[in-house]
Amino acid sequence: MTRPQRLLVTGGAGFIGSAYVRGLLADPAAPLAVTVLDKLTYAGDLRNLDAVRDDPRFTFVRGDVCDAALVDALLAGHPQVVHFAAESHVDRSIAGADAFVRTNVLGTHTLLDAALRHRAELFVQVSTDEVYGSVATGSWTEDQPLAPSSPYAASKASADLLALSYHRTHGLDVRVSRCSNNYGPHQHPEKVIPRFVTNLLDGRTVPLYGDGRNSRDWLHVDDHCHGVELVRRRGRAGRVYHLGGGHELTNRQLTGLLLEACGADWSRVRHVPDRKGHDLRYSVDWTRAREELGYRPRREFADGLAATVAWYRDNPDWWRGRGPDDGEGQADQASGPGSRAAS
Repeated sequence: MTRPQRLLVTGGAGFIGSAYVRGLLADPAAPLAVTVLDKLTYAGDLRNLDAVRDDPRFTFVRGDVCDAALVDALLAGHPQVVHFAAESHVDRSIAGADAFVRTNVLGTHTLLDAALRHRAELFVQVSTDEVYGSVATGSWTEDQPLAPSSPYAASKASADLLALSYHRTHGLDVRVSRCSNNYGPHQHPEKVIPRFVTNLLDGRTVPLYGDGRNSRDWLHVDDHCHGVELVRRRGRAGRVYHLGGGHELTNRQLTGLLLEACGADWSRVRHVPDRKGHDLRYSVDWTRAREELGYRPRREFADGLAATVAWYRDNPDWWRGRGPDDGEGQADQASGPGSRAAS
């Protein structure tokens, strides 16, 4: 009988982490044992794991990645780590960076120390294209120096560098994935697509930063999770892999698509002052992931967006009351991928 692989997935009750776990356990015959560690902050939701809660291969542990004793106990029995847990809302990081430094940097350090102590087989650090800052033309490769603009992006860049240092110094098998903006069901309504969709469905207005020229590449969460799994299964130690979606839109173009999908017009759009340090454009070159891992996004954006809008329309009990108190708060229109508050 094949011995199951034991994985610790941090932040696995959030948007991206839960999609990853659901994907891992979708095959009832897959030889896996998956433990989710999640603090259940405002952006974590156990309902995201309803599909796997009764699977005997699944275990949930509520806890903090900064809790050294708990992390040490878990790493003793989990030789593989896929690390999604992060604070990721850019606007929140601008208002106060303490939680971002604590979770994203110190939490990653706590996990790495335990992984090293217990001689973990591999450690996948899930990161974001925001660590590079803005790119005017073309796309960043994995060799581009990091130049983060926001406290959030700086905390993820710090975590990436720390993780890679454990490979170079200690020989720990660390692999880093950096993705473009994610979308899909179960995303917290502080993010731009669910924020706009839920506001429009409720008859409210939506806030568009500045002139809406800021441009992002969009990646369906299932394609991102497929890419992360390829990094885990086929990636090389010490390597960084970009996971892009291949569908770039300005925020204004995205707003137009969401208005159309929700049967609304431009009278429902409020123009709000641009965010501090707002990067104009992100774009990553994912040639390495394609050539080394066989990665390519499989979900057509039009189909994925339509299905996402339909999911929020069909599941108001999941999202209603989870956004800003007045329902009119500014949406994070350029955020990267933590699990509990993912982009």
